[in-house]
Amino acid sequence: MSGKDDGTGKGSGPVNPRGRQKAVRVKKKSIAKISSRRWLERQLNDPYVAEAQRLGYRSRAAFKLIEMDQQFNLLRSDMIVVDLGAAPGGWSQIAAMRGAKVVALDLLQMDPLPGVAFLQMDFMDEDAPEQLINALSGPVDLVLSDMAPNTMGHKTTDHLRIMNLVELAYDFATQILKPGGTFVAKVFLGATQGDMLQQMKRDFATVKHVKPKASRQGSSEQYVIAKGYRRPPEE
Repeated sequence: MSGKDDGTGKGSGPVNPRGRQKAVRVKKKSIAKISSRRWLERQLNDPYVAEAQRLGYRSRAAFKLIEMDQQFNLLRSDMIVVDLGAAPGGWSQIAAMRGAKVVALDLLQMDPLPGVAFLQMDFMDEDAPEQLINALSGPVDLVLSDMAPNTMGHKTTDHLRIMNLVELAYDFATQILKPGGTFVAKVFLGATQGDMLQQMKRDFATVKHVKPKASRQGSSEQYVIAKGYRRPPEE
């Protein structure tokens, strides 16, 4: 990273892992499946993976949140954060390091983190929103969603699947966010167009899309950042 890390994940400049290392190749005989071998080679040659390991971050995804925070001032101490799709904990870890109180959820197990309450369950479960709300002490400042379905390789199907997750996360966020709160969610390119984007613009003061440098090259993922929630008056 450029700039010295101060232990909070902010550093003194933009996220920028160190110089290139010699590419690592995985022997064909060691892993038979081509997709698995390619994934391992990508991990071994990914500078963000190496830097995350060096700094003790749970995952390379930590750098995505750090970069978005540097650009949009998402995190501060004493805020309440919900982290959906949290495992292995990269985003929860950074938020907690900044002094936030975090309630995290994922279908997969996540090792404990200081300042983070974790629920292992599927967000698609009918009672998941209620259990999340019960784990909170009140309205929330920030809802993060790094959830994504397993892609099928069919563009239309993948689009519908990610849209379904984003819409569920968004609906939940609008129920629990404080006035002025923020919603951040992973989407695929073009996945927040049309009606949903217009709804976000009505509900929030600003809505922007960003693709962090830490997102893998060639990936269609980006993030929608909606700030300044306009909570409707209660009836």
